[in-house]
Amino acid sequence: MNHLDALTPKQIVAELDKYIIGQAEAKKNVAIALRNRWRRMQAPIDMQKEITPNNILMIGSTGVGKTEIARRLAKLADAPFTKVEASKFTEVGYVGRDVESMVRDLVESSIHLVQLSKKEAVKEKANHAVEEIILEALIPAINKAHKKAAKEKELSGSDAPLSDEELNHKTRELFREKLRKGELEHRKIEIDVKANNSPNIGVMGGPIDEMSMMNLQEMIGGMLPKKNKKRKLTIAEARKILIEEESAKLIDMDEVKDEAIRKAENLGIIFIDEIDKIASNRSGGGGPDVSREGVQRDLLPIVEGSTVNTKYGVINTDHVLFIAAGAFHVSKPSDLIPELQGRFPIRVELQSLKEEDFYRILKEPKSALTKQYEALLASEGVVLSFTDEALSEIARIAYQVNAEVENIGARRLQTVMSHLLNEIMFDIPDVISPNAQVIITKELVLERLVGLVKNRDLSQYIL
Repeated sequence: MNHLDALTPKQIVAELDKYIIGQAEAKKNVAIALRNRWRRMQAPIDMQKEITPNNILMIGSTGVGKTEIARRLAKLADAPFTKVEASKFTEVGYVGRDVESMVRDLVESSIHLVQLSKKEAVKEKANHAVEEIILEALIPAINKAHKKAAKEKELSGSDAPLSDEELNHKTRELFREKLRKGELEHRKIEIDVKANNSPNIGVMGGPIDEMSMMNLQEMIGGMLPKKNKKRKLTIAEARKILIEEESAKLIDMDEVKDEAIRKAENLGIIFIDEIDKIASNRSGGGGPDVSREGVQRDLLPIVEGSTVNTKYGVINTDHVLFIAAGAFHVSKPSDLIPELQGRFPIRVELQSLKEEDFYRILKEPKSALTKQYEALLASEGVVLSFTDEALSEIARIAYQVNAEVENIGARRLQTVMSHLLNEIMFDIPDVISPNAQVIITKELVLERLVGLVKNRDLSQYIL
């Protein structure tokens, strides 16, 4: 957790500000929650067990940044993260996912993070091993040609040929140099690769969830004898496969599992979206409300803290941070069962986005939509730019469509930008040639988009 040492709450908010506009209160609360994890790890061992995370309930309409805040927070902390929709769990007439699957997903995410870290640590060794395998596959054919040429020289009475050992070493070093310079990437070689042992299995009888099916396939695949098969690939393709295989040999999977479980327990973040969809009217009645309350009661032990069996080992959820979110347009937080409400003590109301926010979203974040489109067109050699007036007009139109059709927050910008730039994207490179410069002006925005705003029915259909 050393990487969290220097991340003060203010610095965490400053990092989140690079990607998310506004929502200062939500950022402040998640920053405190993240810092508290570091603080807990500095406390005495006996006290660490007693300090539980303050789970957060985010209240706000769609597209205001709830998911993005949680996702960026996890990335910043290098923490395992999983997002689930509460409405995907058991409902009337629908066999949903088991609530424990969210914890298993979190462990899978943690395994992936730890594996990436371990692979980076053994990268140099793996690259060296792969280089040797590729040279072994390259050189026999080359040596055969060299030996034939050497024999011809010997028969003709020219210079004495090199010994096999000298020839092999000289050839190997020559090709090593070419390999490192990337001169042989398209040359084909034949290598042995591991065949996929996982069989396709169908199960007769009652329903079986996806995780159980994957575990069953993996178990049976593990019982089957390991097989290799020969494949003819370019060196570039072979390198990708061999790097994975050689890295796997250098990594201790037992160590990965233990570290991943610890990481998930102490740093894991589970984001439960659409929690308002399982809030029930507690004034009485049956029907779907009974099912919704059932989902809440299934969620409760996981959020409270319990042990869950996964294929990598047992994980305890006592210190996992849960962030729940919902629009709460129809229901309200108090419609959740009291026990579940009590498990989300921090409540944050996210503000609806204004026209000015849309303008800032287009201009300021590191991954702003405008910058994404600029990067896409730059790959074709076309320079795309937006005037300030154009950005203001895009923001105004997106805000207006949200107000008149349906408020989907910042996601509206994606559909507006797509409609604005589709013709340009289609014309490159056939009509608009590389090295061209495309400037999006206010006039162009009005020409392409104003009709959609005027015709409300058409806006509903297209946007």
